[in-house]
Amino acid sequence: MADTSYVWFQLDVFAPRAGTGNPLGVVIADPAWSDHDMQALAAWTNLVETTFVLPATQPEADYRVRIFTPSREIPFAGHPSLGTAHAVRAAGLVAPERDRLIQECAAGLLPISIERGADGVVLFVRSPPATVVASRAEDSAAVCRVLHGLRLGALPPALVAGGRRWWLAEIASEAELRGLQADPPAIKALALASDSVGLCLFARAQDADYDLVVRAFPCAIGIDEDPASGAANGLIASYLHHAEPSGRLLANGGYRVSQGREIGRDARLELRIAPSGTVEVGGQVQTVVEGRLRWPLAPVT
Repeated sequence: MADTSYVWFQLDVFAPRAGTGNPLGVVIADPAWSDHDMQALAAWTNLVETTFVLPATQPEADYRVRIFTPSREIPFAGHPSLGTAHAVRAAGLVAPERDRLIQECAAGLLPISIERGADGVVLFVRSPPATVVASRAEDSAAVCRVLHGLRLGALPPALVAGGRRWWLAEIASEAELRGLQADPPAIKALALASDSVGLCLFARAQDADYDLVVRAFPCAIGIDEDPASGAANGLIASYLHHAEPSGRLLANGGYRVSQGREIGRDARLELRIAPSGTVEVGGQVQTVVEGRLRWPLAPVT
């Protein structure tokens, strides 16, 4: 087996400081990496996602990324997209003064903007277009059975697709959502029956630092709870634009999210929604580990 070293980053995404967000591994790879090699490393790291930076195949793109969970490849996810853009900049693959990158992934070409402020750099990725797949009375009943009596909020549950498919449900209060004891087997059954990732719950908040509380349970891919989910939050924003475009959360063009506190994190996400419905998900990224990865690649047969 070939044994060559590669630039490796371990990052914390949607994290105001290291240790508060969602971990991510990033490999600055090359075409020698096969599907098998990528999946094997992602399984070994056992991170929520590991990404592989490759040369772009489309002239508009600055780089191509492939995203793997420990069990499979996925077309898009928010925190891997922001983290990979951060790693590409840190590795010197793009000029540091750039304020916009184009990411190529299985969900298409997605712009990533880089904004510099008093608190540091914030990256935003444009979410893929989203559609409401299902939002009927029987859908609400299916979600309610999983929630075991937890009170719903103003909007009905919905299955929303855009890069990934998630069940979304609004909960009546922040306190009820934070106190939820989830039922991962029931959520996994709901997700597998609808070819979705899992169930993402949200509640409106009255807090100076955030407007929405989110908890995401991607049980169909073997994760009981995600500390910070960019893709799911992007779908929530699209659903809010669809269901209540004149609502308070969208009045100022976006809102702030708190996620992960229930599992020992304190991630912060920023959502921006244009009048057209275009959604951008943003946050800060912290480098925790930077070094060389030595991983044996399987021989080409």
